[in-house]
Order: sequence, then C-alpha cells, then structure tokens
Amino acid sequence: MRRTILAVFLFLLASCTSSDVEPVTTASVVDEPSTSTTARAPATPSTAADSVSSTTTEAVTPTTTVSPLTGLAYEKVAGGLAFPVFVDTPAGDDRLFVVTKDGQIHIIKDGKTLVEPFLDISEQTNNDGEQGLLGLAFHPDYAANGLFYVHYSDRHGDTKIFEYRVSSNPDLADPETARLILVTTQPAGNHNGGMIAFGPDGYFYIGLGDGGGANDRYGNGQRPDTVLGALLRLDVDAGRPDGGVAYAIPPDNPFVNGGGAAEVWAYGLRNPWRFSFDGDLLYIGDVGQALWEEIDVAAVSTGGLNYGWPIMEGSHCFTPGSGCDTGGLYLPATEYSHGEGCSVTGGYVYRGSAIPELTGRYLYSDYCGGWLRSFVYEDGAATDAKDHTEQVGALVNVTSFGTDAWGEIYVTTAGGDVWKVVGNRS
Repeated sequence: MRRTILAVFLFLLASCTSSDVEPVTTASVVDEPSTSTTARAPATPSTAADSVSSTTTEAVTPTTTVSPLTGLAYEKVAGGLAFPVFVDTPAGDDRLFVVTKDGQIHIIKDGKTLVEPFLDISEQTNNDGEQGLLGLAFHPDYAANGLFYVHYSDRHGDTKIFEYRVSSNPDLADPETARLILVTTQPAGNHNGGMIAFGPDGYFYIGLGDGGGANDRYGNGQRPDTVLGALLRLDVDAGRPDGGVAYAIPPDNPFVNGGGAAEVWAYGLRNPWRFSFDGDLLYIGDVGQALWEEIDVAAVSTGGLNYGWPIMEGSHCFTPGSGCDTGGLYLPATEYSHGEGCSVTGGYVYRGSAIPELTGRYLYSDYCGGWLRSFVYEDGAATDAKDHTEQVGALVNVTSFGTDAWGEIYVTTAGGDVWKVVGNRS
C-alpha cells in the first residue's frame, strides 16, 4: 500500500534549518505579502480575426475585440491525484501529462484523467520525503521518435534519469524501452533537485541539489567537479541508433577540458527544484535554507556560472557578519524572505494567447506561502513585480508549475489538484 507522505515531504525541497529539521507549514489563507525584487543580476547579452464581407465598395478592415481583463483566476482541471509534482505536454499535443510523486504519469484527455497511467514505475521509486518521481521531459522530436525522460529516486534513494519510448498506443508508454541515462548517488534524502528539460539549444538539462542535510554538509555547493549542487547539460541523442552511449558532452560545456565535471553547466545551487527556459533566458527557482528564497535568471548561452551557495543565500552572505566575497558569483534576479514563505516554486514565463496581458511575465509561487507573483525580466533585472494573490486566492502547498502545448500555465498542489491560470474578463 502506498504511503501518504504529504506531511513528511512538505516540499522542502525547502529550507533545512541548522538542525536538519525541515519546517512543516500549511497555508490556507495568505495575506498579500509585499514582493521583493532587491537583487540585481548582471546584464545578459542578449490574432484571430473575424472575416467580414461588405456589399459596398468601401473596404472593411477586420478587427478583433477582446473584453478588458478584470483579473486572474484558477480553474481546476483535475483532482484526487497522489501528490502531483509537475505538468508537461509534448509540442502540438492537446493532452496534459501529470507526474505524481508515487511513480506514475497520468494523462488528462478531453478534460478527464485516464484510468490507466501513461507510465507506472512505482515499484522502482522510493516515494519518501523529498524523494520520488520528480521530473518529466519530452524529446523535442517526440511526435516523430516518441522519446521522453523521467527523473526519479530509486529504491536506494539515488537519482536516476531514464529514457522511455511511447508504445503503439499513444496513451501508454512502453516500459520495456527503458534506457538509463544517468545515475547519481544521493548522500541524503533531501535536496534532490528534480527538474529536467530540453533547452532551446536542443541539449538536455538536469537540476540536482547539493546532496542534502543542512549548511551544505557534504561540501558540494562550490565544487564544479561534482554533479551535485549543479545544473547539468548533456547531449542525449549521442550514440544513436545503437544506443551504446548514454550521452555525450556538448563541446561548449564550460569544464569539457578540465576544471570540473564535464557534465556541469552551472554550479553553486542548493536545490534547483524547478527551472524553465524562455527564449534565450534560463530561470531557476533555487530553494533557500534559513532566511531567503531566490529566482536566478541568466542567458542560456552562458555556461560556468557560480550561483553562490553556500557562500550566499539569495543576495546575502549565508553566514551573517562573515563579510563574504561575492566576486565571481552570479546574484539572483529577485528574492524574498522566510517571512513570506519557505520554499520557492519556480514557474514559467507566460507565452500563451488566452491572456495577452500576461505575455512576458514570469509567474512563480512558494510551497508554504501559496501566493502567485510575477515579474518581467528586462535589461538584466526583475521589473514590474506584481502580486496576483488577491485575484486568484492562495493555494495550499504549491508543488510546481507547468505548461501545455499552447503556452498556458498550470499549477499543481500537494493535495492532489491541477489548476489552470485563466483570465477573468468583463
């Protein structure tokens, strides 16, 4: 029988105290906290119209009328799932794929959750605390090759990344096609990261935490020679068609010629639970420990960045009064204190069409705070910060964001629900 682990997990993901005890907080109602955008990152390089006919000789210009947006709302699209942690969709697909921490991927099709899971690896998954099935990514050519990838904790608690292929039934994966891409020993059960995604460069990115415990106990944060506490970048198409090689190292990875692990793209991360891409920008929600949560934004093309953990927590010295040296560190675009939450849940930049007023805004939340906030990243800084919580209401235990094939944004909660961000119009 599967265990109910909501109270244990409490997604922390989050902020270990110095005694390694993760705070347990449940938010049901959240006042409108102020939004902080105090830290500035270094600058980065970087309609449907009705057709109208006329019987007159005067030309008629097609127009589109959109009623004014009065606010945002959450629309529930699914419930009763076992701790959903992610939503994703292959390009051009009208289904939603929902990852649950117990080791299953479910399909929402035509507004209904299919009874049989798309994939069930619950027998291989250690669903305990912060561990479980944590990530899903579809190959950019999924429509042609049917390949997708999962990030999960095995029965020993170690991280495994596997490739699978869809079966002849598009609603079912073929478990016999499993191909191991990467395995990483985890010294502790927390800070496993969990996000995997293909970047705009076609390479495969993996987020891994610092190994767990508190205070970077295992000393991985400032070590580019380990894959822990890092963002990895791989070429998973290498070795085809015989599959003899799990992956290759992209030739422009920063440590390909030494100085660090060849897989590492960036380091100095504590627990990059959720990251996402928007054009040539990478957004990382890195979970803090004692005082600060942060969102980092950088150019996708810039490798070798050091995000500062454990020298820094957010834009602050992790050890107060230490006079830490921030030279060479990449500081967050925005941060907020633990007076406003406990564990950042990174999101996405809105690129859908249903709410054009949101276009270009990065939406994010917090596991304990439950609020919904956004900002626009412009000229190397987070600008025009907004809090949308008064409009949408606070959710309890926000675990992740996700998108559909059309760029609309979804939110998952530990209690089993999937919500869509929609617009209210007059």
